[in-house]
Amino acid sequence: MNPVYSPPHPDTTEGSDDAEGLALRRLCIRLAGKVLVDLDAHIAPGRILTIMGPSGSGKSTLLSVIIGTTAPAFTVSGRIVLDGTDISHLPPQKRRVGILFQDDMLFPHLSIGANLAFGLPPAVRGRSARRERVVRALADIGLEGFENRDPATLSGGQRARVALMRMLLAEPRALLLDEPFSGLDAALRDHIRELVFSRARERRLPVLLVTHDEADARAAAGDRIELAHTD
Repeated sequence: MNPVYSPPHPDTTEGSDDAEGLALRRLCIRLAGKVLVDLDAHIAPGRILTIMGPSGSGKSTLLSVIIGTTAPAFTVSGRIVLDGTDISHLPPQKRRVGILFQDDMLFPHLSIGANLAFGLPPAVRGRSARRERVVRALADIGLEGFENRDPATLSGGQRARVALMRMLLAEPRALLLDEPFSGLDAALRDHIRELVFSRARERRLPVLLVTHDEADARAAAGDRIELAHTD
């Protein structure tokens, strides 16, 4: 069962800036008739929009709406436009929106190489071609020779790098960050945060960051939206 998705307001129009980046046009999320999130925003390629707010303000629900995994109890109106295409009604696997969570979400029963290969798009065919992509990806994050390693043997920082690269190998057109740095210690947090931000900028990905941390928001160096708690 899918969430109720109402058509946009008649006055909603896509601006010329919607041709590139991620646009949330009059996006309104309701639960039992009560407005949880109501915003209109555009994130240009390579830019980061930070969403802040207390627990229960709808931050994670907003991310679920964008990736297409909203619970059926919610009613959603407005449009989600990615690089000029309305993706509001597409299934998650066709939206090409990547997401990183606080948990690295690596598969414990797969090797590091197999975890990365899982992210490769179907267009990359053949064992040799897929292995070459995996080897290059590991070299890109300073983990050469880690193909056969068990995820349990990696440090927190190494696991975070693998999770980032697996997501990037899927060739997303936008990136969502659901407090992916909050489980790391202070020194490692700064390093991984800069790695994620720099790779997103290199690929000109629009990024939506959800965080409680002021340091994350400052490092993002972009616009900020504060969501209020709804009783």
